[in-house]
Amino acid sequence: MFVNLQVIGSVAAGATTVLLSAGLASAQGPQARTAAGCALADPVAFRACATEKMKRFTPPRTADGVPDIHGYWDRAYTSQDIEKHDRDALNTQAGPSIVFDTPDRKIPYQPWALAFKKDIVGRYISPLASCLPPGVPRHTIAPAAHEIIQTPGYVVHLLEYAHSYRIIPTTAMPHVGGGIKLFQGDARGRWEGSTLVVDVTNSNGLTWIDNAGNFFSDAIRAVERFTLVDADTIFYEARIEDPKVYTRPWTMVSALMRNTERGFQLFEQACHEGNHSVEDAESIGMKPYRGAAPPPQ
Repeated sequence: MFVNLQVIGSVAAGATTVLLSAGLASAQGPQARTAAGCALADPVAFRACATEKMKRFTPPRTADGVPDIHGYWDRAYTSQDIEKHDRDALNTQAGPSIVFDTPDRKIPYQPWALAFKKDIVGRYISPLASCLPPGVPRHTIAPAAHEIIQTPGYVVHLLEYAHSYRIIPTTAMPHVGGGIKLFQGDARGRWEGSTLVVDVTNSNGLTWIDNAGNFFSDAIRAVERFTLVDADTIFYEARIEDPKVYTRPWTMVSALMRNTERGFQLFEQACHEGNHSVEDAESIGMKPYRGAAPPPQ
């Protein structure tokens, strides 16, 4: 069950909105945990270990012959900050970077975007504090319980936070027209062997990747890969490109671990009920986040 708390705090640099969730702090420390027998402390090392193990694993199949990934899942890494970060005064525990393929393990922002990001959490209200859909790739690393449902031709990915969901067709069909922009983007999936590959376009650019304000624009394209490493672990990788915001494509890695709690189910997370975060944040001068774009040339 997911419980939502919105906290308005003041820090030396200014006021900021922070979205916390039950269990978020405890889930920030993967150093002591493993998934599929692979240590989670270093996501790059975890990726190497998981890649070798998935080669030797034969996943169970659904009645229509595709890998069976249904069930309840919890994420291995959180979306507090996908770059390496230290513990802070708001009880955010230290965590590793889950950015995989840049030299410094940081998101390769263009200069204007890096400058914009530096004070984004001090100027703008977190989209999650406003109970908005998390978007992609955050949907998969969001701090809440996950459920995956499969039917012939579709994968449905439910998230306990704010009624968020994704319906991913796995049969060939084109993306929607370029003029249609969506919080969760437009997903088109396909199976490549044992891997579910999901191509996501048509984002509206109004969400963040994490609570630290790492962001993208409406030009983002994400290619996600979901692969069973063993019966209880899904390896997740997302390659991100956005020519408006980043200097080059980059890749993040994570994992979903099966929730085996007996009788577990997703509960309604009534995000809006009793939520005064937006009003409180606006009262101290913060603004709703409306996206970002490069300055005019």
